[in-house]
Amino acid sequence: MKTLASILLIINSTVMGFSQAPEKKLSPQQVMEIVKQFHPVAKQADIFIEKAKVDVTIAKGLFDPVLKNELAQKTFDGTDYYLYNRPELSIPTWFGVEVNTGLEKLSGSRTSPEETVGETSYFGISIPLAKNLLMDKRRAALQSAKIYRTASEAEKRNMLNDLLLNAMKSYWNWAQQYQVYKILSDAVTVNEKRVQFVRTAFQLGDRPAIDTTEALTQLQNFELLQSQAWLDFQNARLDLSVYLWTADTKPFDLPETIRPDADLQTINLNAATIPDLNSLLSSARINHPELVLYNYKLDVLGIDKKLKFQELLPVVNFKYNQLGKGYDVLKTATGPLFENNFQYGLTLGIPLRLSQGRGEYRKAKLKITETRLQQSQKQLQIENKVKSYYNELVTLKSQIVLQEKAYKNYYALQRGEEIRFQAGESSLFLINVRENKTLEALQKLQELKAKFFKTENLLQWAAGNLL
Repeated sequence: MKTLASILLIINSTVMGFSQAPEKKLSPQQVMEIVKQFHPVAKQADIFIEKAKVDVTIAKGLFDPVLKNELAQKTFDGTDYYLYNRPELSIPTWFGVEVNTGLEKLSGSRTSPEETVGETSYFGISIPLAKNLLMDKRRAALQSAKIYRTASEAEKRNMLNDLLLNAMKSYWNWAQQYQVYKILSDAVTVNEKRVQFVRTAFQLGDRPAIDTTEALTQLQNFELLQSQAWLDFQNARLDLSVYLWTADTKPFDLPETIRPDADLQTINLNAATIPDLNSLLSSARINHPELVLYNYKLDVLGIDKKLKFQELLPVVNFKYNQLGKGYDVLKTATGPLFENNFQYGLTLGIPLRLSQGRGEYRKAKLKITETRLQQSQKQLQIENKVKSYYNELVTLKSQIVLQEKAYKNYYALQRGEEIRFQAGESSLFLINVRENKTLEALQKLQELKAKFFKTENLLQWAAGNLL
């Protein structure tokens, strides 16, 4: 009961509880809001964004300072070979420079002549002068993670765009089936009265016995159609229930007592506004989530291209340490660089043919070209979909106008036949024929109206705006 009350409160969007409302109706806007808030796919989209944020945090971890310590000792046959303790702090920077500082304590009788016995300290930097100067794997990973974090918002919009389209299809199908059931229920009510009227007329000797059979057959036919319409309406309700979930992520079965708020019989689409085609196309080119995702993909490939270009550069790494006696390097290391108490190293290297570097760089450029072609193709497909659904929407509007006129004409013919029947100039058979045509026209009209709204949703979906 608690779960039911929460859903009904959302559906009504009023302070009044569901049980207090005279009618229980569900609008398409309420369905969209419920889907965006509570549907598992919508929540999965939020999780997708959170995962992208976590990936950024992971990539930032590559720039975390590292504190390490080396401790080793060797004693053999009574001889102290060495004992050293080397704590070090290494700080990577965004510009590729790595700052290092540390302490050393070395003692023993068999130490390497390259090592300094006693307590020393140092402060230094390591700089790539060619390869990895402008881009390296750490910077590429962080930049790519940030792009993916932004792209996750577009991915969420794309997921919701598809989800809401399916939900709206189910809603309008539910609304259409309800109208069919309502039309046939009204027809059953009318024909029940007609059967009673014909039976009474027969008993009074005004109508032949065959008319009672004619009237009863028409009633039974409508009762059969009403039964099928009720089944279709209930199945449509179940299909719509797939998209309705509670706040605690539990499926919600839409009650039979709830009706569509959109009454297709009373909706007048003659003055309906058709969206501007050029505005839709422009919006689709700029904001469609699938095209936006291609832009982010190109940005990531651009970073990968810069990284692969580094493979064409020689390795030139320079490392410099300013040394100090004792543990206070700032106090003892007061002389100019490269004059006293220093240590440096220069590493040079380059593959002679650069086969791997040239191949990787060319492959990165080909990926960009391939993605741009895919983006152009996707943009053309999206534009064609927008134009196609736009044309369909315009055509449906004109068809609805014609169908409304046809329905009014069929109804006028039915009423005229009923008047002639009352005057004894027609037959019940002709009334039934006219009535069948009228109901078919009315059902066709509701079908076209539901299709209009479905196509309107498809048009906004194609443009990436169904949010």
